[in-house]
Amino acid sequence: MTNDLPMDEDGNRIVRIGHSPDPDDAFMFHALTTGAFPTPGYTFVHELQDIETLNQRAMRGDLEVSAVSIHAFPEIADRYALMNCGASMGEGYGPMIVARPGLTVDEAKAGTIAVPGLKTSAYLGLRLAWGDVNVEVVPFDEIMPKVIDGTYPCGLIIHEGQLTWTDHDLNVLIDLGIWWNERTGGWPMPLGGNVVRRDLGEQVMEDITRYTKMSIEHAIAHPEDALEFAKAWGRGIDDDTNQRFVTMYVNERTIDYAPEGRSSIRQFLREGKDVGLIDAAFDVEGMTFIGATEA
Repeated sequence: MTNDLPMDEDGNRIVRIGHSPDPDDAFMFHALTTGAFPTPGYTFVHELQDIETLNQRAMRGDLEVSAVSIHAFPEIADRYALMNCGASMGEGYGPMIVARPGLTVDEAKAGTIAVPGLKTSAYLGLRLAWGDVNVEVVPFDEIMPKVIDGTYPCGLIIHEGQLTWTDHDLNVLIDLGIWWNERTGGWPMPLGGNVVRRDLGEQVMEDITRYTKMSIEHAIAHPEDALEFAKAWGRGIDDDTNQRFVTMYVNERTIDYAPEGRSSIRQFLREGKDVGLIDAAFDVEGMTFIGATEA
């Protein structure tokens, strides 16, 4: 049964989409935001918040559609289903541990690591790679400055920090995307995904997923306007960095996870169960992806 949604003055269902204020998400949702193509029966409203806040809101079922960390998905799987589009996956790159020169990996593991949130996929990847390390949660855009000023010996960076760290005198101790890629024989590292609330009913879930996929395809086909729109969310990055970051995380994989992408998500969560960060009762093999034509 479809949960009642509020209507706009034209009789369209109002669907709220939560996503992070980052260039890749802005690029992905540009077409829906600007009405670049018709979405009969639906009006999409965007709410921008950092990914850890979106993870927490999804725990409460606040939004009809949201970007979430793959790490957080098992805890919201009773309320939400994963779309088969909207992936953020690291194709041999991903979140990194950065430190000032001279810090060794062993010293980093023994110290306190600044991380962007305990439900982020970056944190799960860190725990899989380095085990039970000591961490402190810090807003993602404050991590690199606090490593630079010595507040923390090292930090786990996400978003455009994966490119801008080269502007500072820092070393990368581990790139988790490379680590996962090598560990799995070439699979991309799962980071974020889009979810749609189950109580909307199957038809509405499929409609929203289809429009989301169309928005991603439109942006990839017409990148100039979408890149200009995305730049506003890049926290001062230049055009080249903006384009590089967007193309890292919005690509054919974003349109369709593909079999290896879906397999990688299942493996990531399976290993999360092994280290106790994912509920042991979560049915990894039973996961489905709205809009996928195969497992």
